[in-house]
Amino acid sequence: MGVCIAYVPILWSNIMKILVTDGISASASARLKELGHEVIEKFYEVDDLDIAVKAVDAVIVRSATKIRERTIDAAAETGQLKLVIRAGVGIDNIDYKYAGSKGIAVKNTPRASSDAVAELAIAHMFCAARFIGVANATMRSGEWNKKRYTGTELSGKRLGLIGFGRIARETARKARALGMKIYYTNKRGDRNYSDYKWRSLEDLLKKVDFISLHIPYDKKRGALLGKEQFEIMKDGVYIINTARGGVVDEQALLDALNSGKVAGAGIDVFEDEPTMNTELINHEHVSATPHIGASTKEAQMRIGIEIINIINNWEDEDEQDL
Repeated sequence: MGVCIAYVPILWSNIMKILVTDGISASASARLKELGHEVIEKFYEVDDLDIAVKAVDAVIVRSATKIRERTIDAAAETGQLKLVIRAGVGIDNIDYKYAGSKGIAVKNTPRASSDAVAELAIAHMFCAARFIGVANATMRSGEWNKKRYTGTELSGKRLGLIGFGRIARETARKARALGMKIYYTNKRGDRNYSDYKWRSLEDLLKKVDFISLHIPYDKKRGALLGKEQFEIMKDGVYIINTARGGVVDEQALLDALNSGKVAGAGIDVFEDEPTMNTELINHEHVSATPHIGASTKEAQMRIGIEIINIINNWEDEDEQDL
């Protein structure tokens, strides 16, 4: 049985030429075309992208495509590009402030993938703590390592969340249902969640059993967790990163895994993607996935709905301004 999608009805007559570089759901693409838009679904390397953006009204990207200043400058030569949509949460692959200075609006879909990413974070906790990935792989090779894979239970453990946006809060809700004690840290220092406890970053790193990251990558800051941070953590801590590659120093993490400081890690995002860090992803205590946080049928459907609504509302606002 098919899924019925209740998109916001079309409220305007302007037709857009939309470049989709990293793919969107088939239903969203079909709906855009039904509304009369021209949809070009094609990935471009940066040199070709700089040419393509000159002749479109909107660009929809995911993680692979980077919209940097040079691409924005190229688009500004014609002034046709007015909207960039990130089909996902973070917009760190877009120089959004610079885009705004050139009259190009940048939007994202922050609500669509919270459940999907939070579920993957929890899944990586289970996989890392119970050796699910490596046990599966060795069994397929004919090994029966029952005594080798003595794991750790999540119930009763302290989970520290770095960043406390939508995905982190959803992760907290799910983890609390599993019996975990939730601690979090963020820039604002919020202390308004009765079920969770706020801690400074340093205090959190010292006390928790599991650490899950939910922050964007900051080019100026670089990795938030490096050698110094690993040294102050509890022995046998677990690291979960479904946020952004680069927020954890991969070499420092590998060293901590090899020393036993870190008991296990679940990693969905990497410094370079596709990653070539085979030593890390093949480590016995690592659960690795290829940046699939939002890759569920349901999340992709919700992302498509948000994209349609963004285009509708953005055009409606634009008409009101004229």
